[in-house]
Amino acid sequence: MKVSKVTIKDFKRFKDLTLDLGENPAKIIALVGTNGCGKSSVLDAFIACGRDFGGRIGDFSTPGIFYRTDNTNVRQLISIDYLDNDGNTIDNNNLYFNHEFYKNNREVIFSFRSPYRYNTELNITEIKATNPIEKNSDGASCSLNLDSKVENNYRRLLGFYNQVMEEEDIKPSEARIKVIGLLNQSIRNCLDLEIVNLGNVERNNGTLSFKKSDSDITFSFDSLSAGEKEVVDILLDLFLRRKKYENSIFLLDEPELHINTAVQRKLIIEIDKLIGDGGQIWIATHSIGFLRAFQEELSGKCQVIHFEDNMRFASETITLTPVANNRTTWKSIFSTALDDLTGLIAPNRIIYCEGRDEPRRDGSERGLDAQVLNNIFNAEYPDTVFVSSGGNTELDQRSSIALAILGKVFPNMEIWVFKDRDMASGKLVSESDRTEYLANQDERFRVMKRWEIENYLFDKEVLRKYCIENQKTFDEIKYDDNFTSQDLIDLDVKSKFSLIKSICSIPTHINPENFKINLSKLVTSDMNIYQELKSCIFDRE
Repeated sequence: MKVSKVTIKDFKRFKDLTLDLGENPAKIIALVGTNGCGKSSVLDAFIACGRDFGGRIGDFSTPGIFYRTDNTNVRQLISIDYLDNDGNTIDNNNLYFNHEFYKNNREVIFSFRSPYRYNTELNITEIKATNPIEKNSDGASCSLNLDSKVENNYRRLLGFYNQVMEEEDIKPSEARIKVIGLLNQSIRNCLDLEIVNLGNVERNNGTLSFKKSDSDITFSFDSLSAGEKEVVDILLDLFLRRKKYENSIFLLDEPELHINTAVQRKLIIEIDKLIGDGGQIWIATHSIGFLRAFQEELSGKCQVIHFEDNMRFASETITLTPVANNRTTWKSIFSTALDDLTGLIAPNRIIYCEGRDEPRRDGSERGLDAQVLNNIFNAEYPDTVFVSSGGNTELDQRSSIALAILGKVFPNMEIWVFKDRDMASGKLVSESDRTEYLANQDERFRVMKRWEIENYLFDKEVLRKYCIENQKTFDEIKYDDNFTSQDLIDLDVKSKFSLIKSICSIPTHINPENFKINLSKLVTSDMNIYQELKSCIFDRE
């Protein structure tokens, strides 16, 4: 089961916030933003809503300070749309009271971990019964609470071990391997660490014992570092929940605390493995390690909601949708975790193109071609950045210098050159001339099939879409009278800007460069000019 949409009104940080994930919500929903932006407030809204409908997380009620007004009627303030595993959209009433499974299992709809996990020691001295994990009765009840689950989860692990040993009539050593095999695999994938002994309460050894790969010396849970305890605690909890909560919504508030960046990345990958694809993970984070995993290993199963600094959540009605998966977006998101170090995030490929080589005062791209091509290809090629580098001959010189310098620092980085077809000082360059040029240059060179970038932007396919988007009349007859398909390949159409304005029914003065940049934002992968540009650049055809 997955959440597809949630609306939160007059609750904690929000006046009226909607998070809309669309028709196909992902397995992992990452809430990203600075401290105090409202990430935890979203998770608390889920908990408050679930509790009001008879669900359970911990043993405490929703704090009164969470409500912004005297209205504490959760059913008026918070609404959630769910998508079950059969593709049906369900609201809260139908989920909690009519759904064949959940009406009798309301406690397992949500699972929650607060950021305040407290696990300094583990050493139980007596055996006692523990509530089944599906009752969801221990741990934090909201983001403000201390979340101490490790002792109860240790008792559950011992109970599971004894159950396996008795039901399958196997030796203790065999039962131990069977019980902790998967858990140890997850732990080893994150840390140089594994559980070697489940302890024995009756012998005054009520704790887990571990060892490192380079030694046979064992040590207790209490001897682990704070970060190691965090990883073991989180993975143990998810390991024990994996069957009873296989279709649940997991709410994780900053699980990266006390954990270094490299381990963070490994941890979120293991979290994804332990939670089945029938469930969903909502995670509030600004972890660099998590963000890198969302950008790469988990990109196909993750949607990112970015709580930007300039949004007025406390006073305005706001709808957020998942951000686009492109370099510009990720640079903005990483600024939350890295601040002014975001410039250190290097692309995998730099493509030099023609245009003004001096950046703006803030360091942003000024060249038209680079801005246009970044807009067009950011989504499909997020690790590629187009950079303006002057005129035709300057491209050759600067790309060679960049290749010599950057190649030493980033050996896997590719550096290409993408030229206009007017590269022969304005003389006509035929398709055969273009092909001959490419055949006699090294692999880093690419050349447009059309005269220059405007020959793509002023294509009928793009202009018609612009007119539809902006409720303008596209004069197709006038366009066809003035531009043949061959004109769009061979001629200078940039000088026809006034004619283009007239064809698009634009009566007022507009900035030509801004107009072209806006046109580039309309180019999508299903359009012919997109595929033509893609073949020129990325397939070198």
